[in-house]
Amino acid sequence: MATYNKRGYKAPKEKEVNEEGIEAKVIDDKDSTTAEVFSKLDETATITEDWVAKNQKIIIGLVAATAIIMIGYLGYQRFIAAPQQEEAANEMFVAQQNFQKATDGVSSDSLYKLSLNGSEGKFGFLKIADEYSGTDAGNLANYYAGIAYLNTGKYTEAIDYLSKFNSDDIVLGALAKGAIGDAYSEKNQPKEALENYLKAAESNKNDFTTPRFLLKAGKVALTLGNKADALKYFTDIKENYDASPEAASIDVLIGLAQ
Repeated sequence: MATYNKRGYKAPKEKEVNEEGIEAKVIDDKDSTTAEVFSKLDETATITEDWVAKNQKIIIGLVAATAIIMIGYLGYQRFIAAPQQEEAANEMFVAQQNFQKATDGVSSDSLYKLSLNGSEGKFGFLKIADEYSGTDAGNLANYYAGIAYLNTGKYTEAIDYLSKFNSDDIVLGALAKGAIGDAYSEKNQPKEALENYLKAAESNKNDFTTPRFLLKAGKVALTLGNKADALKYFTDIKENYDASPEAASIDVLIGLAQ
């Protein structure tokens, strides 16, 4: 039987049969964007390679600079910082002993002064804080010096050294802020004292320092005539720190603030 090709007739695209006997349409390259995508990726790769080639010296310089910085940091930590820390700790041992004896009440004033200025051929806290300022021991010497000054009536100096002290320790950090409050209180600066007592109470809340400085804050607030604030601080102790020593007489203070 004769066959005819109609005008405008296009032969259908070939079909393939897969293993399951289902016909699948064959897709030509010209009908797909895959070739175009790979072409663009090749162009991008070429541009990147060209940029790297042109800026090779800069890249090598940056890598070398980073390596030098890292080596320098590690070298500093190992050969400078670590020996300084050990040396500072050794220097501070005698000063700490004098400080502890003073705290225990044995010739307090003279021992606090020895802890500040040094004895037995060893540095005191003042020298350690200055000479080893970049070490943990130097930082801790600021705290000791501040407390020693506070206990010998040198309140301005106490504030100065305690303000230099930084610590992540939840107790020691709060004690330092609270001691600054004590120094301001002794200087008859109640507003500054209250501010630092609140900082001490609110930083790293815990059952030891928080009620202690809330109580001090409440008492200072009362002297300033801020009964509402005082009541808030006292109530906080009663409701949240009822097992603390500060809670023993808190009802009386609450009565005064009402």
